[in-house]
Amino acid sequence: MRPSRNQTLIEALAVEVKVRRQELGFTQEDLAGRCDLDRPFISLIEVGKKQPSISVLYRIATALDLKFGEFCDRIDMRYRKAMKSTERQRRSQAAKE
Repeated sequence: MRPSRNQTLIEALAVEVKVRRQELGFTQEDLAGRCDLDRPFISLIEVGKKQPSISVLYRIATALDLKFGEFCDRIDMRYRKAMKSTERQRRSQAAKE
């Protein structure tokens, strides 16, 4: 499977993993241990450098005490918010030109 080129979606995933981990008071090491992954891999996900498979996303969601659907919904909300912001910025820039 090819990596996604949708940087906004990748960033939404990255932010959601980090924010939820911090909400729970977990370190990257804690999260890695809970989902049987390496800490550097978690770090790379959180900065948008790695795109985990769906099975890894499922493990991360579970480790973050979320149902997979809820995890996906949270990512989707972040993604849609970012897309709306980008669209507003684009319109504002177009109006200035």
